[in-house]
Amino acid sequence: MHGVQRVRYSREALAAKKVRESAKLSEFRSLTEAVLARKKAADYGKDSLDLTTRLLHVNPEFYTVWNYRKHILLNGTFPTSTSVQINDVLSDELSLTTSFLKQHPKVYWIWNHRQWCLQQVPDGPAETNPDGWRQSYWNKELFVVEKMLDADPRNFMAWNYRRYVLAMMPVKRSPLTELSYTKRKIEANFSNFSAWHQRSKVLTTLWDSGKLDKAKTIEEEFDLVKNAMYTDPNDQSVWIYHRWLIGPGDSCDIIEREVASIQELLEEQPDSKWCMESLVFYKRLMLRRHGDSFIGDQRRMLEEECSDLLRRLQSVDPDRRQRYIDLSSRSV
Repeated sequence: MHGVQRVRYSREALAAKKVRESAKLSEFRSLTEAVLARKKAADYGKDSLDLTTRLLHVNPEFYTVWNYRKHILLNGTFPTSTSVQINDVLSDELSLTTSFLKQHPKVYWIWNHRQWCLQQVPDGPAETNPDGWRQSYWNKELFVVEKMLDADPRNFMAWNYRRYVLAMMPVKRSPLTELSYTKRKIEANFSNFSAWHQRSKVLTTLWDSGKLDKAKTIEEEFDLVKNAMYTDPNDQSVWIYHRWLIGPGDSCDIIEREVASIQELLEEQPDSKWCMESLVFYKRLMLRRHGDSFIGDQRRMLEEECSDLLRRLQSVDPDRRQRYIDLSSRSV
């Protein structure tokens, strides 16, 4: 499946594999029973913490165990520890989750535990620098998440975590720096939906704060997305971002310009589903938002063009044939 060649095992290898899996299952059951019994007894000792570590190595998606681990730290470890000791424990916790993420980069509970650890960082290392430890951790977290995104640029868990880190850093990073980062990720792979999404978040922040001119930036973004559309017209993420740029369709001139550009692309890529879908969407948007500008023959021509495109889509994209039939039956 997915281009991976199936491995054929000998009878002896299959038997040995079954024995290993059986032993692993027995260990998991034994550890689960022991950990849940200690959880029920509200045992917050060091031995219980060690047992959760062993169990999470077997199954890092066991969220009940992650929650129990938090209770052990809050009720057993932290109350008897100094700030320095708590800081050391949290450092170990982050190291543990880093090792897990290398093998399981999309397990929510591992990312969740990292976030929780950062929320527990005490003031220090000195009264004159109460955010020292926190800033150090946040800087490391940004490095970690960038490494994770280098390994898998479309890891949405890592992108969500990155947004959290950027929002919570004691010393904020410039949104312009993040804008440059998203552009590098997009130019490396236009189909990186998470990078496009992050870019929309950053741009909204910059526009709301008045740090970028919205009208000028949108024009620059249209150039970026047009390059992506022509590079890979079948990539969904590019077209979704393009619709975000168009927004509610306040400017009829912009919509008409973009429709003309997409029409040119469709002539080069006559079977492009996303070109046709977008043309239908934008032409109908023009009729809804700027209907007074299109009367008589102009309006009928746009409606006929939409109907023709929807008929073509039924052939190009037969899996969604009924959807296009339904769209055809709806009035603008």
